[in-house]
Amino acid sequence: MSDDRPTWARRIAAERTARDWSQLDAVRALRLHAPSELPGDDSMVRQWKRWEGGQMPGDFYRPIIASLFGTVTHAIFPAPSRRDGNAEIVAASGMETLEIMSRLNRSDVDNGTLEALRITTDRLCSEYPYMPSEQLLIEGRAWLRRVVDLHSKSLTLAQHREVLSLSGWLALLVGCVEYDSGDRHAAESTRRAALSLASESDNAEVIGWAHEMRAWFSLTTGDYRGVIAASRAGGELASHHSVAVQLAAQEAKAWARIGDRRQMEVALDRGRKLLEGMPHPDNLDHHFVVDPAKFDFYAMDCYRLAGEDKLARTLAEEVLRVGTDFDGTERSPMRNAEARVTLGVAAARDGDLEGALILGERALQGDRQSVPSLIMTSRELAAVVRDRYSTEPMAQDYLSHLQDLGREKPGFLPS
Repeated sequence: MSDDRPTWARRIAAERTARDWSQLDAVRALRLHAPSELPGDDSMVRQWKRWEGGQMPGDFYRPIIASLFGTVTHAIFPAPSRRDGNAEIVAASGMETLEIMSRLNRSDVDNGTLEALRITTDRLCSEYPYMPSEQLLIEGRAWLRRVVDLHSKSLTLAQHREVLSLSGWLALLVGCVEYDSGDRHAAESTRRAALSLASESDNAEVIGWAHEMRAWFSLTTGDYRGVIAASRAGGELASHHSVAVQLAAQEAKAWARIGDRRQMEVALDRGRKLLEGMPHPDNLDHHFVVDPAKFDFYAMDCYRLAGEDKLARTLAEEVLRVGTDFDGTERSPMRNAEARVTLGVAAARDGDLEGALILGERALQGDRQSVPSLIMTSRELAAVVRDRYSTEPMAQDYLSHLQDLGREKPGFLPS
C-alpha cells in the first residue's frame, strides 16, 4: 500500500520507531525539550497522531520536534520557498567567461569584473558535489591563477581585500578536490595558502573553513585529537558563520571514534543549536554552506560509530532521499556513498552479509568520490565484516577490493 503522507510525517514516525518509542513515550520525551508547559498526555498523544498522519505542526512545535530528534527544524520540515540561487549563478555564468577573460587583461579592475568573479567562484563551489574531480580541479586551478594574477593590477584597498578573499575561496575548493583525489600533500599546501590569504584579508569565514579542512584531513588519517584541536581553534575564530556547525560536527565524529559518547553528543548538540539559529541558505549545492541535510549526514556518521544502528539507518535513508532526485539522479553522490556504507554496517551487524556487501560495493562504484572519506567509512564496514564473516568468500572479495582501492591512493591504505 502506498504511503501518501508528507515526507516529514513519515520521518517523525520513523524517528520515533527507531528509538522504540510509543507515541506516549514520544510525547513525554517532547516535554523535556519544550520551553514551556505542554497540554496533558491524552491531548498531546492525539496531537502526535495527527502529526504522524500528515497534519503540519505549528510554528511552536516544529523546532521542539526537531530538537527531540537531535536535528534542526528544516532538516525535517520544509523551508520557506526561496529563489533558486544556483540557477541564478548558472544563468549568469553562461555569458560571463569570455567577458571576464577580456576584462582581466586590463590594467585596472572594475567592480563589475569582481562581481563576475564572485559568480564564477560560487558556480565552481556549487559544482563540487557532482562535477568529476579532474574537471573541477582543472577549472578551479585555472581560475585561482587568474584571480591571483589580479594582485599585480591597480586595485583599491577594498578591491584588494576582495581579490584576497576570492583567492581564499578558490584555494579552499582546489584543496578539497586535491584531497578527494588522494593528493594529501598538495591539499595541505593549498589549505595553508587559503589560510594565509584569509588572514591577510581578515576573512573569518575562510579562516574557519581552512581549520575545518585541517580537521577533516586529521579525521581521515586517524589523528582524532588533531581533529578536536582544529575544530575548536576554527570554532573560536568563525563562531558566527555556518562553518562553526561543521567544525562542531567534525569534533563529534572524532569523539565518536575515540569512543566518548557523551562528548560526541555535546558536540553534536552544540552544532545543532548553532544551525537552528542561522537562516536557511539560498544555495544548498554550495560546498561551503552548511544546510540541515548536512547535519543529518554528520549525525548519521556519529550514530553508526556509536552502534546506534536504528538511528543511523533512519538518518542514512534520509540522506539518500534528500541526495537523490525523483528521476534517480544523485545530487550528492559522495554523501550517498557514505549513507550506503552506513546501511551496510547496520545490515552486517544484523546478520545480512549479502545485503551489507551489495551496499558496500555500490558505495565504491561512484564516479564522484572523496577517496579518503570513503576509505575511512568503508574501513569501518570492513571491520564488522572481518570480525563476523572473515571465512566467507564473498566477505574476502570485498576486503580485497577495499585493499586495492587503498593501494591506488598511497597514504590511505586501510588497516
